[in-house]
Order: sequence, then C-alpha cells, then structure tokens
Amino acid sequence: MGKTTGFLDYVRQNNTDVPVSERIKTFEEFHIPLDDEERQKQAGRCMNCGVPFCQSAMKLSGMVTGCPLHNLIPEWNDQIWLRHRGHGYARLMKTSNFPEFTGRVCPALCEKACTCGEHGDPVSVHDNELYLIEWAFANGRVVPRIPEIRSGKRVAVVGSGPSGLAVADELNHRGHTVHVYEREDRIGGLLMYGIPNMKLDKSVIARRQKLMEEEGVTFHTSVDIKDKETADGLMKGFDAVVLCCGAKKARSLPGADPEAIPGIYYAVDFLKSTTKSLLKSEDHTSAGLIHSGGFISAKNKHVVVVGGGDTGNDCIGTVIRHGCKSVTALEMMPEPPEERLPSNPWPEWPKTKRTDYGHEEAIGLTGSDPRVYETTVKEYITGKSGKLKSIVTVKVKMENGKLAEVPGSEQTLKCDLLLIAAGFVGCEPYTAEAFGAELTARGTVMTEPGHYKTQIPGVFTAGDMRRGQSLVVWAITEGRECAREVDEYLMGYTV
Repeated sequence: MGKTTGFLDYVRQNNTDVPVSERIKTFEEFHIPLDDEERQKQAGRCMNCGVPFCQSAMKLSGMVTGCPLHNLIPEWNDQIWLRHRGHGYARLMKTSNFPEFTGRVCPALCEKACTCGEHGDPVSVHDNELYLIEWAFANGRVVPRIPEIRSGKRVAVVGSGPSGLAVADELNHRGHTVHVYEREDRIGGLLMYGIPNMKLDKSVIARRQKLMEEEGVTFHTSVDIKDKETADGLMKGFDAVVLCCGAKKARSLPGADPEAIPGIYYAVDFLKSTTKSLLKSEDHTSAGLIHSGGFISAKNKHVVVVGGGDTGNDCIGTVIRHGCKSVTALEMMPEPPEERLPSNPWPEWPKTKRTDYGHEEAIGLTGSDPRVYETTVKEYITGKSGKLKSIVTVKVKMENGKLAEVPGSEQTLKCDLLLIAAGFVGCEPYTAEAFGAELTARGTVMTEPGHYKTQIPGVFTAGDMRRGQSLVVWAITEGRECAREVDEYLMGYTV
C-alpha cells in the first residue's frame, strides 16, 4: 500500500468536463483527463482494504455490487501511486480484455462498493482504469501478442459486440484460429451503433480491431448468419461456434408502431443512424452531421424519449446535439432518492437518482431536469399527413403490484419525434433458430445454469444473447467465461 493515509489526505477529484455550452456543438468525447500528478493522488486514496468489495461482484439484495471481471483494483491503484504504470497495466490486463471500453461506458459497479464510499467519496476507480489503458497505448505498451503455437482448432464467433470480442480475444490467445462474423458494416455491436460517439469514440473500437487483427483474429463484416444453410456451413467449417448476437429485440409501447406512425422510432435505430452519418463525415460537429445526411434528425423538433436508462440518456444527449426545440424524458417509475435509504445500505448497489451527461446538458440549456416520473404515453396524435404531432401522457402508480393510470392526470405534449428507449426483450431469434438452438421464455438462448453450451453439440452462446440485456462489463465477463468452456470442449482441458 503506497499511501497509507491517502484516503484522508486527498479528496476525490473526477476528470473534468468540457462546459455544456461548448460540448453540445460536437459529437467528440468531452472528458478532460487529470494530469499524472493528480491521477497519482487519486490512486493513492485506495486503502487496499482487507476486504476489497470493489472487486467482489457479490449479489446483495438481488443486485450485484463490485466488478464482475474481478479486476485487481487495489493492486493497480497501488502501482499508479508508485508510478509503476507499466506494472499497473499488466495487472489490469490479467482480468480485463478491453478496459478502454469499460473505462468509458461502465457505470462503475466497483466504485459503488468501494469502502471509502461507506462514509465519503469512493476512489475514482473508473477514471484510474481509463488512465492506465490510455497511458499504455500512448507509451507503446500495448503491442500485438501473437500466439507462438496454434492448436489447429477453428472457432467461429457470430456477433462482434463486447462478448463476441472477448470470446475471440481469449480463444485467439489460447492458440485457436478465430473468425468473427458481424452483420453490420463495422464491428462492435452496440459499442459501435448503440453508444453515441461522444461517450465512446469509434476510433477506440477501430484501434482495438487493428490490434486483434495483428494478433490473428479475422473479422468478416456485412455477413448475416440468418438461415440454416449458412449456419450449417459454419458448423461444418469450424470446430466450435459461439453465438454472441446480443439482445437487440426492442421492447415496444402499446400503440406505438414505428412502421405505422412516422415520427416514432426505436432508440437504437435513431442512435445508429446518427453514428453512421458521423462516420461518413470528418466533421463531427452538428453541421458536419447534417451535411453528411442520411440520419433521423431531431433538428427543430419537440422530442419525447420514453425510458430512463442509459439508452434514454444517450438519446437526450444526441437530440440536443441535433438542435432539437425541446426534449422530455418519460419514466414510469417513481423518482429515486438523492441519497441511500436506510433499507439500501452500503455496499449494496445504490438505488439513488443518477444524473448523467445528457440530463446535465438538458438542465444546462433549459434550467430544468427533462425527466418526468411516474408518467407514460396514453395516446398518439397525428396530423393530416399522418405524422406524429403530439402525445397524451398520463400519470401512473402501483396498485396491487400493477401499474394503474391516475384518473384525470392526462396532459398533451407537443411531440414530432418519439424515441422508444424502453429496453429489450431478448435476442432477434433468427440466428439461434438457424442453428436449432432453443430459446427461453425471456427470448434468450437456452443453456444450463452457469454454462454457455447450447443443446446443439459444438454451439455455445454468451453475453446479452444468453443473459438478457445487461452491461458491457457483464458481456466481457460472459465472453471470458464462455471462452474457457469452449477451450475445454476443444482441448479436453483448459488453461
């Protein structure tokens, strides 16, 4: 432990942000890293406590707290404090394949379980992680690790989101020959087309792809495994197949049919259209986006986002950059408390209100929080052309375990763009069906509890396609664990 009194001597300091008025003009990342000296102090706050809940991933009261990857957090915090950043990077990579992703988009389950957070501010684990991996890239420490011996076994991974990339990375370093098949024109899954550029710059994904290709992984884009013939071809040409297609079947709203009512879209389709347009243009400002065209535009529109999760927040940040007239976010659940309740003690996951970057930007522009709680959409009103013009909202409350409308609480809101960010209800089933894999009632691919193999010999699954909609860090964890099971299947043992 490098600084025995660090948690007493230093206060938490986050990476600073570009001011709202400036950052909404561009789709570039807006977090400004601390300098080396201040980052050293932040790492010195880690107490190296006897029971590091930060790396535990324990389930308490039905919720996981701590890092699912079991990152060796006290170890690499200590190495940052000692300025042994190369050693810190080496310890980080023992458990994490892509810290440049989780260091940007993870909600930091580790920090919610930090012992310093019981009575004060937790250690800035999330920012420390990103600092280490970016330092390693900048200083030539991230180099191709090409396996010296190949096993002669071939593995096909269908889907290149975080779980598919983790499977491919692990099995390639084990010595197997890995081919990854992605239906989109670029790899990354929701990392590429579900998370906005200002949250995860797409050059970060391209950088990792280049490294993995140099290490021996082969990527095939614009290839959709959608029928039995192509599935059979993979099963014949490879010793194992891993399905990592995510849980992309969006949850709909009653009466909100995007195909029937112009102006209604699923959030992921909206975000994907913006990213695709940005990638066509070297100018990542709002003007560059509009110039490149071909996207679902929120410019000069009254926008309503339905859903209060990360995707809903990403939609808020995106429509603001488009130049919307207004944005309102509807959430069916009650407003969470600002602080932990006695019934939700540390180190449980805190059921508290979280104001993310999109909410901050809306507040900065309008002076008020865009979120409206305990409210849903009751009616969609269209104009003469059939396009969405406004919506009728209604308050809801829980009665006997079910949501019920509050009589007389209806309100009409201007709305010519409605974005559905209500989550997902499982995988798009056609790929699983092509291989003959069974689905659960939740729309995920069926496996035995705690395992990743399907009932089809040689076919495995991981990530959201197996566990349902979840976090990037869980997808990477699933990919690593699935790779271990595949390796044992191929070799009779695993290292």
